[in-house]
Amino acid sequence: MPSAVTLVEIGQDEILTGEAVALDVQPAGFFLRLAGAAIDMIVTMATAFVVLLALGLTGVLSAGAGLGTIVSILLAVVLLVVAPTTIETATRGRSLGKLIVGARIVRADGGAAGFRQALIRALVGVLEIWFTFGAVAALTGMFTPRAQRLGDLMAGTFSQRTRTGRLAAFEPQVPAPLVEWARIADVAPLPAPVARRLARFVRQAEQLQPHARRMLATQLAAEAAASVSPVPPADPELFVRAVAALRFQRELTAVQARDARAAALLPAPATRRG
Repeated sequence: MPSAVTLVEIGQDEILTGEAVALDVQPAGFFLRLAGAAIDMIVTMATAFVVLLALGLTGVLSAGAGLGTIVSILLAVVLLVVAPTTIETATRGRSLGKLIVGARIVRADGGAAGFRQALIRALVGVLEIWFTFGAVAALTGMFTPRAQRLGDLMAGTFSQRTRTGRLAAFEPQVPAPLVEWARIADVAPLPAPVARRLARFVRQAEQLQPHARRMLATQLAAEAAASVSPVPPADPELFVRAVAALRFQRELTAVQARDARAAALLPAPATRRG
């Protein structure tokens, strides 16, 4: 049984809706994130060097020990907190390093990150990146599924790949033996955890070992049966595939109907008169 659970979790980094619709959001790997962070750190240190050099040439730093300390602290705050927060907020999770490696910061649900997430990441980054030379961020990223650093965990974000192929289209079909049943079947909304497990099973069933596949299909069929009427006397896997297909098709129909209603509310383009 433990092996079945491990195999089912292969796609844990995918973001799926409750109706088996896969969002095209793919996390950036650890080494990709490391390269982007290194670029950002080099840019930050180069900027600090140029600014300090300019201040030194103008005599600001030598004007007094107190003034030099204040300027240094303000420069650190601007470069380590204000600048990263402003850049990530304005670019919706991008920075120079992330732009080069093809990544951006998004919320855990795949949505665009905002000011709050950028500020939390920047504040925590002062500790885990700059004070520890990136050691804490690297250790955290190595042991989290989406290579999230501590700031990501606290802000509820992760790094998404932006230059990647689209996820394969997923449109489950009702198995042939259950086509007639599907025409009269009543499938109520499934609990979100059950719907996600059904979707993942249908997408990855071919990758499972036969014994684990049968056991998992039987378990999922028993959980889904509570939301289906009538329950057909069919093989558990066929039943699971049929339920997943019906929920997908009905959700797709609802989305298409919503889009059609929205389009009908748009004003018709004005016709030109000769």
